[in-house]
Amino acid sequence: MNLNLDKYFAKAELIPAIVQEASTGEVLMLAYMNRESLQKTLETGYTWFWSRSRQELWNKGATSGHLQKIVSICGDCDDDTLLIKVIQTGAACHTGSHSCFFNKIKDFD
Repeated sequence: MNLNLDKYFAKAELIPAIVQEASTGEVLMLAYMNRESLQKTLETGYTWFWSRSRQELWNKGATSGHLQKIVSICGDCDDDTLLIKVIQTGAACHTGSHSCFFNKIKDFD
């Protein structure tokens, strides 16, 4: 695949990628991508991210088996954030939760 990825990295070397369950719309996680991880994602059809803590590429689910098969990838209106819709196998969160967003702060009426 030969897409010009430059526009997504014009503002920063890392861009946020929101990962959403394609079938339900549930937001599973937020991670960061660099140019190489986005390229690997586009080539393989599975999510790859840049780990800011480990300073290395990681293929989501490569060790746990909790893979994210991509359904679609969209850029936002400013070309600086991605929305990745996936079919999630197992848990998306390293805690074992399906989604990383389970710590409720407050409900509003």
